[in-house]
Amino acid sequence: MAEQTKPRADHDPVEIALPVRGMSCASCVATVEGALHGIDGVTAAVANLTAEKAFVTFDPSRVRLADLERAIQDVGYEVGREDLTLQISGMSCASCVAAIETAVGALPGVASIAVNLAAGTAQATYYPGAVTPAQIKRTIRDLGYEAAEKLEGAAALDREREARQREIRRQGRWMLIAWPLALIVMLGTFQDVWILPRFVPKILGHPFLLFVITTPIVFGPGWQFFVNSYRGLRHGVTDMNLLYATGIGAAYLIAVINTFFPDAGFGGPEATFFEAAALLTAFIILGRYLEALTRGRASEAIRKLMSLQPKVARVLRDGAEVEIPADEVEVGETVLVRPGEQIPVDGLVGDGYSAVDQSMITGESMPVEKRKGDEVIGGTMNKTGAFRFRATKVGRDTALAQIIKLVEDAQASKAPIQRLADLVAGKFIFWVHVLSLAVFLFWFFVGYGLFFDPATRLMLTPYGLGAIGVFGFALLISVAVLVISCPCAVGMATPSAMMAGTGRAAEHGILFKGADAIENASRLTHIVFDKTGTLTKGEPSVTDVVAAEGWPDDQVLRLAAAAEVNSEHPLGEAIVQAARGRGVAVDDPEAFNAIPGHGIEARVSDRAVLLGNRRLMRDRGVDIAGLVERAERLEGDGQTVMFMAVDGQAAGLIAVADTLKEHSTEAVRILHRLGLRVVMITGDNRRTAEAIARQVGIDRVLAEVLPQDKALEVKGMQMRGMRVAMVGDGVNDAPALAQADVGMAIGSGTDVAKETGHVVLIKDDLRDVVTAIEVAKATMRKVKQNLFWAFVYNTVTIPIAAGLLYPWTRQVVSPEIAAFLMAISSLTVTLNTTLLKRFIPSLKAGRAVTGPRTELAPVAGVGR
Repeated sequence: MAEQTKPRADHDPVEIALPVRGMSCASCVATVEGALHGIDGVTAAVANLTAEKAFVTFDPSRVRLADLERAIQDVGYEVGREDLTLQISGMSCASCVAAIETAVGALPGVASIAVNLAAGTAQATYYPGAVTPAQIKRTIRDLGYEAAEKLEGAAALDREREARQREIRRQGRWMLIAWPLALIVMLGTFQDVWILPRFVPKILGHPFLLFVITTPIVFGPGWQFFVNSYRGLRHGVTDMNLLYATGIGAAYLIAVINTFFPDAGFGGPEATFFEAAALLTAFIILGRYLEALTRGRASEAIRKLMSLQPKVARVLRDGAEVEIPADEVEVGETVLVRPGEQIPVDGLVGDGYSAVDQSMITGESMPVEKRKGDEVIGGTMNKTGAFRFRATKVGRDTALAQIIKLVEDAQASKAPIQRLADLVAGKFIFWVHVLSLAVFLFWFFVGYGLFFDPATRLMLTPYGLGAIGVFGFALLISVAVLVISCPCAVGMATPSAMMAGTGRAAEHGILFKGADAIENASRLTHIVFDKTGTLTKGEPSVTDVVAAEGWPDDQVLRLAAAAEVNSEHPLGEAIVQAARGRGVAVDDPEAFNAIPGHGIEARVSDRAVLLGNRRLMRDRGVDIAGLVERAERLEGDGQTVMFMAVDGQAAGLIAVADTLKEHSTEAVRILHRLGLRVVMITGDNRRTAEAIARQVGIDRVLAEVLPQDKALEVKGMQMRGMRVAMVGDGVNDAPALAQADVGMAIGSGTDVAKETGHVVLIKDDLRDVVTAIEVAKATMRKVKQNLFWAFVYNTVTIPIAAGLLYPWTRQVVSPEIAAFLMAISSLTVTLNTTLLKRFIPSLKAGRAVTGPRTELAPVAGVGR
């Protein structure tokens, strides 16, 4: 077996995602991050509680993965590994084994590799997130061997769910031990209360028997907290395990001392808190069990995306149909898809016809027709027909893989609002211990003598304390303070909601690249749309052909189309398409010349044709007075007018307009309903731009803005206090998208990873801008609700546990009730976050006006 012992030769920083098991609260996150930051050569480390991963950037020449794993294990957590079994052919001797083990063992992320020559297999252990099975197989193939992954069973294994199920089973087993024994301890402790003497034998309340029953609880289910807190303290870090261990240990230790040494001065026989230690352990185990049950729900969307990744593909190789693992499809290969099958990779349809369900990727509710030349997306479902396509993107380059990566990256990021929560959670444990000690000292030296009443009762129970001593009373209150405090709720409030929000958005074809994008999108005041390609389709079409006196309309269109037939300008293409659409024959010109900024001149059927703007006509001395009135009327409607002259005489004009996208007007209307101001930015002249604005309902127009100046316009709005989103196609608008508070790249299709901006809208539907904002607002509502609950819970319960109300109520919080409330607090945050699963965008819920609407919009001027 070859262990990974050498770092990579190059010194470029490496970024990996290590799965970390055992984190349960924000202090666990701080512990893991602190341990990783303590390694010389680690430049960045971010742990994500809900994703259960640590994202680490390090110098491979100074740090090995084994060092990262050891640091995480030393503070009490586990790094997830995965096994890979490969079938290898082509090996002939021991040197082949050595070559494979050396090459694969040198890959960053491979923990070990063992090759069996006789069996022709290799067993690799690797860290998911640092290396992939495809990379391992590629390395072996580069050496000249063939490697294929064994698919039996492991192909469909969801390891994240399996790990969570293991934790559920582990805590479930501890619950089966802790709860029956804890209930027996409670019955024994209170056997002389209410009707219990009728059913509970007196011997059960004997301290020695309670000691015997409680000890297995503390050193069985409760032992995990002592072990983990010790590991943390060895590295100078504290977490929730220390709170648990302190509370359980203090209650148990004092109970033992007062049982066997009642005169030691620690409260005597009245301060045997065996029931506190037992029930405290039981409630904490219950909390861990419930967290394990619910924590995975926040990441259901990303697991759904992962489950879409196809396992098998059928390709043509050497003229034969071959079934291979989907991750082994190569670019350029022909892939065959039958009805009802998943499309394995991205590609372009070569032949065949079908309807494909893309809802799992783009959120489109209806299947999309696919013909020759159309794009198909890996992971989507073929419905009816069979077809072949050419693979264009495979492996990590597919749209699905990019979406998963973007969503994972977004879930790993931290929103600005989380900084306060992280600050509080990071210092929480230490200051709670300080507060607990201060509370103990106060009640021991001052409070007991001033306020203690033998009739004191335990809050929310019928039980009284009786003549408990000063030490026992002070200890009881200080332990309750330790246990009732809950930094878990504070630490999970933001990341759990962000994880659920980004996943929910991905289900609707909206990808937030970071948690900060969600927070910023929820606070927008202005939406800036680029015109061409965003509000409009960027495909101009002819709307009017006006002939001068003596000229038939078809003749005007025929000559104009012939003059433009070799033009690459969008306006020229629109004229040619209009002529052919009307059945007009389009001849080739004998001569053609483009006049930049003015138009064109051509020779058609031995006639001189001019087509362009007023300036071109004026420069060539063409009288267009008879057409000006009609031209101005068309331009007033925002259409672009081109004048045509034949042999020096005005022949007519052609008006062209761009086509508004189907839902432009509806999207703007809903944005207004959300209280947002809508701005359009374009390089068109003001009259053209304002005509579009009137049709769509734009509030403000920024016209005649050069592409390089769009970012300056956005910056100017920001300097005036506006929070701006820029919506564009992600190409010409890249600087403006980057400058905006939120840049939204629309209509990205399968190139989601290449887009500039903070939000990627996969579909070319402006209504997704509305959905993105609604998802962001819903997510931030959950964040604020979670933080409000977490801070209010700690603000209210800690003073009550510290005895603030005791002088008036003569009631104290027992440690077991404190543990119950702590578990409920954390569970409340988790369950509140899962309510995001019920979020439905207003458009799909039927709360907005629906229905496509196609309108014509003016295109850019004819200057070329």
